Amino acid sequence: MNKIVLDLAVTLDGFIEGPNGEIDWCIMDDDMEFDEFLDSISAIFYGRVSYDIWGNYRPDESASGAEKEMLTKIHSKKKYVFSSQPRNDENAAFITGDIVGNVEKIRAASEKDIWLYGGSNLITTFVNNDLIDVYRVAVHPTALGAGKPLFAGLDGRLNLKLVDTRVFRSGVVQLIYERA
Repeated sequence: MNKIVLDLAVTLDGFIEGPNGEIDWCIMDDDMEFDEFLDSISAIFYGRVSYDIWGNYRPDESASGAEKEMLTKIHSKKKYVFSSQPRNDENAAFITGDIVGNVEKIRAASEKDIWLYGGSNLITTFVNNDLIDVYRVAVHPTALGAGKPLFAGLDGRLNLKLVDTRVFRSGVVQLIYERA
């Protein structure tokens, strides 16, 4: 069965955003092989807020060719948005209820793995319902001191098993875990 993969960046002190939503600390190096990750997925799970910010994001004309190519790949994936606010959107399917049942149906029908993009509330819901198979956390060499934490509101302890570690030129360390 295809896997649900949480893949995201976090600061050294555990934040996924700064206090004002900033992510300018996030590094994308070519040695991170993000293209290969994108090739391994067929769909992306978003919370509504994350989708509204990033789900249809288009870079400005000055963006690099690599950034434009990456976003083209991201936008080619099937998008599912988990929200209490239903919406008709030609670029995504909005899911308003029965998260566990809907996730299992989507997973069963998926051709490849599924990227759990976030935001933090959706991540917490997935953790609390044991829906994440792989945790790919890229720890960036920045400490913010405040912001939105990666894990908040967990129902209990989360025990994981480290299966791989990768260190990139930038100093980013990617930790890959599976359920213990």
